[in-house]
Amino acid sequence: MPGEQHRNPVLDTSVPHVARMYNYWLGGKDNFAADRAAGDLAVQVDPLMPMSVRANRAFLARVVRYLAGEAGIRQFLDIGTGIPSADNTHEVAQAVAPDSRIVYVDNDPIVLSHARALLTSAPDGECAYLDADLREPGRVLGRAAQTLDFSRPVAVMLIAIMHCIPDQDDPYGIVTRLTDALAPGSFVALSHPARDLNTRARAQMSTQVNAMMKTPVTLRDRAQVERFFDGLDLVEPGVVVVPKWRPDSEFAASSPAWVWGGVGQIR
Repeated sequence: MPGEQHRNPVLDTSVPHVARMYNYWLGGKDNFAADRAAGDLAVQVDPLMPMSVRANRAFLARVVRYLAGEAGIRQFLDIGTGIPSADNTHEVAQAVAPDSRIVYVDNDPIVLSHARALLTSAPDGECAYLDADLREPGRVLGRAAQTLDFSRPVAVMLIAIMHCIPDQDDPYGIVTRLTDALAPGSFVALSHPARDLNTRARAQMSTQVNAMMKTPVTLRDRAQVERFFDGLDLVEPGVVVVPKWRPDSEFAASSPAWVWGGVGQIR
């Protein structure tokens, strides 16, 4: 399973893709003219977009450090991995606990082409990559079980991915199917672009950018994001803007970001 690079996907570089736009905002080079044009349009409307993206990436690192450290988690299922960047889940987790096991899941051709960068596991741990779609949670779980032991706690990472699932695809049902398969003591970490912060700019940005994309994004408000954690015990401080989730400093906590985030535990 590791790598799963049997597929020869067709890459359409003429249409912007959210993973490549995210890479562009992070200062990466794995993007194309259409991604940069859409990314620049979003920044024109919402100049703080790159800061939100960086704050979300920092949130991922803090969450993984918490889970691998204080919470004692040794298994991670990272769905909607995105293009590899600094502080990928396995790098952060295995820096804390070298025996951590990580399964990455994505279905974007660019991410697939970089899968090797996600498989550089520490010797005591293991990393695998699945070319799969979050909309098929049963398939994701079945294939991830080749690497992860779902009879033991697992942390499911849904970082900046659920906005790619429109309401008609039942995003809450997808998360429920994932959590139903997890052992007690497992966690779900989730972040989601906000609809109810900087509302006018966010609405304008999403309307204009969605018109350019094959797969539009869905912004959600805090109550809608909290609903993803129904039935879970929220870890303090609950669902907050991502810089305020257990920040490393007061300065970091003050960073502007239009993204809600939180971590919940299975009872």
